[in-house]
Amino acid sequence: MKKENLYRPFEVDFKVLEHFPKVTRSNNFFELIYIVDGTGVQFINKNKFNYRKGNLFLLTPQDTHSFEINTVTKFFFLRFNEYYVQGSASKDKAMIQRMEYILQNASHRPGCILKNKVDKPLIANLVESIIQEQTNQQIYCDTIITQIVNTIITIVARNIALKLPKNIKENTGETVLEILHYIQENIFDPKKLRAENLGRHFGISLSYLGRYFKKQTGDTLQQYISMYKIRLIEMRLLHSDMRINEIVNELNFADESHLNKIFKKYKGLSPTEYKKQFC
Repeated sequence: MKKENLYRPFEVDFKVLEHFPKVTRSNNFFELIYIVDGTGVQFINKNKFNYRKGNLFLLTPQDTHSFEINTVTKFFFLRFNEYYVQGSASKDKAMIQRMEYILQNASHRPGCILKNKVDKPLIANLVESIIQEQTNQQIYCDTIITQIVNTIITIVARNIALKLPKNIKENTGETVLEILHYIQENIFDPKKLRAENLGRHFGISLSYLGRYFKKQTGDTLQQYISMYKIRLIEMRLLHSDMRINEIVNELNFADESHLNKIFKKYKGLSPTEYKKQFC
């Protein structure tokens, strides 16, 4: 596997390709890939997604990915690292932590990152503006490109934030964001997600933990863990070839019946029915 590094806070690139390099890649930085035109398939980790014009993909550090091009594709690449995030947040510690948290939580979500419809034409215009600035190379073009890049990354963060718990706001306490991150990091290890272990890890009493989490997020701990698992199941049903029993084992359900019951409770369909309807 090819490992790529980034030696500047950010860089932009534009390529027209008939064939994508066969090497599966893993980055030590964030990478936004916008499809200006063309069709094909994106492979990320164990998932795949049919791409088309207007799709925007976010790769987080350590994701593995490649593309299979069906029709000639115009790619726009924006690569940036945590130093850029920290610098662009004007040294606001809370903003830095929030941005890093949101971007890191793009993991497990293959496919187009744009969930907010009004942002799709906005991103298209911003990408076109960067391409024009790079081509024309007029005075202050570097400054203008930097400002546009910051806007794009902020829009991406907003779209990811739309998938966070409903009560998460800009002023949400740091501790609950750390709890959410911990849950997502350990979603495959149910022992670490027990309330007593969470309380011990964060130094919060068991009696207070549930009330605090509910107040900050609008969900109980169990509701959030269940919903996060449901999102992971959805992604595997839609974008992978995993069988139900494999998902059961990965997410530590008791058996297929248990998974079916939980999934139907939240989605109104069994996993099999969901896959038939949406694939």
